[in-house]
Amino acid sequence: MTIFGHISFRSDWELVKVDFRPSFPRECTDEDYESWDLTNLQGDLCIMGQRRSFRKRKSSSWCIKGRNFTSALTSTACECSPSDFSCDYGFERSALQKSEPNTCFADFWFNPETPPEDCVLGQAYRSSTGYRKVISNICEGGVDLQQNVSQHLCPLTAPRGLQISIKGESLAIKPGEDVTFIVKQEQGDILNTKYQLNLGDGVKAIYVNLTLTGEPIQHRYANPGIYRVSVIAENAAGRDEAVVFIQVQSPLQALQLEVVPVTGKNQKVNLTAIIFPRNANFTLFYWWIGNNLQPLLSLENFLVTSFAEVGEVRVTVQASCGNSMLQDSKIVRVLDNFQVLPLRFSEHLDLYNPNIPAWREDVGRVVTQQIAKETGVPEEGLVTVVKPGLPTTADLHVLLSMNHTKSKISMSSNKRIAAIKQSLNAHNISFFMRGGHWVFVTLVSSDSDSQSIGGGGYWAIMALFVISLVAVGAIILYKFKRKLPGRNVYAQMQNEKEQEMTNPVNRREDTQNIIQGEEFIDDDLDCQTLGNARVTPSGRGGNLNSYRVPLLLMAVSVQSQAISQAWF
Repeated sequence: MTIFGHISFRSDWELVKVDFRPSFPRECTDEDYESWDLTNLQGDLCIMGQRRSFRKRKSSSWCIKGRNFTSALTSTACECSPSDFSCDYGFERSALQKSEPNTCFADFWFNPETPPEDCVLGQAYRSSTGYRKVISNICEGGVDLQQNVSQHLCPLTAPRGLQISIKGESLAIKPGEDVTFIVKQEQGDILNTKYQLNLGDGVKAIYVNLTLTGEPIQHRYANPGIYRVSVIAENAAGRDEAVVFIQVQSPLQALQLEVVPVTGKNQKVNLTAIIFPRNANFTLFYWWIGNNLQPLLSLENFLVTSFAEVGEVRVTVQASCGNSMLQDSKIVRVLDNFQVLPLRFSEHLDLYNPNIPAWREDVGRVVTQQIAKETGVPEEGLVTVVKPGLPTTADLHVLLSMNHTKSKISMSSNKRIAAIKQSLNAHNISFFMRGGHWVFVTLVSSDSDSQSIGGGGYWAIMALFVISLVAVGAIILYKFKRKLPGRNVYAQMQNEKEQEMTNPVNRREDTQNIIQGEEFIDDDLDCQTLGNARVTPSGRGGNLNSYRVPLLLMAVSVQSQAISQAWF
């Protein structure tokens, strides 16, 4: 005997050979062996239907078996007993009935008289008695618990478990692509069953022995759409039906995300995904807002959202239709302060409007460049967004610099808006189309106001403050003019004064004409004209009522100008 191993963890392999030959002086003979029968734990000699005997060396014999020793094995078959049988499929031994502990009973879900699945009309089948011989058991004679098996003729059974599927397991295909249908039936008669197939596009067929032969069905759909494919298996015993829906869609070729590049904080923004071809109700959209890993899902190609933080936000959309998927992404600038001017174009532009996002982006870029070139406003501070649809309109976003104080921002914004309005109203913004037409860009209306985003409370306070200053200045100016020496007011004609005193109706009409006329005050106060009244520096005499009217109108005019400057 050889033993090998390590004496310690750090040692190499060690081999130890032990020789027992001096302890066994001779080889064993037949008298040194005795018979030994194999038994189980219960002491039964018959195991798996046979009795096996071996020989082993006697405990009193001190000898060596030798190289030629074989353990002689004798095996004899035993008679069958109930222990050589187990319960058949669908049966189990009942633990409740102690009188018959080895009896097999059918389970509640199993019917022994049910024909097998491969039972064909005209053939016979055997119903189980509940017992079957254990596999590899070779017992003979004795008890036979399978001898009372009854035989039955196969009846006509209704089809059950009918299935229809597509080879490749993909229910979304392209137009013109070959598709292979496979029909299977789990239970029921096959030879006497008819199969009616409807492919959903007007093609129908009837098959016999379809599931027996396993013949595949090939078809090709030319037009996109949803097709309901059905197969009906029917015989005299009953029927079954299977349905599958096939999506025939062209793969997505283009995806473009359309969104305003500039928006205000907490303002609703419409995100629109333009796809080609347009597969309505068959495209799934995934929307990612910012760094959120959980997308928003929708079947519509638009999503309304808002942004709570100021800064740049990336918006990503993925469109999935059938086996195709596309993605597009845009950056949205979220600001607190900017102004929007609505624009319109001359009618010639509508003739060249294909109503696609790429064309709208190109027109917006050209308009931004023209306005920046004409007004001197930096191009990075202007964004023109052309709206979809007809007539063609756009919004000009005037961005405000955040590197200055609020007062400087207000003054810079007012100057930019004034310069842009002046250029637009003067028809200085235009570009040339290929058809030989000049397209002019103007405001929606000549006196249209710009929409201001952010800072509304600050501008209202500034407007009220300017109005108050103008009113105080008007009062001081009025007091000062009354005390000037040599100032007087004369009427143009004495007969007009008499006519005013005698005819009050004409006096009111003249007053309205005076109010509606064009009035102004020179800076040096040398001359003041209001309708038919004139103020001259030749004394303080005259009609004071005629002197007060132009001052009041002058204050109102100055106030209205101050309000306009404050809001624009």
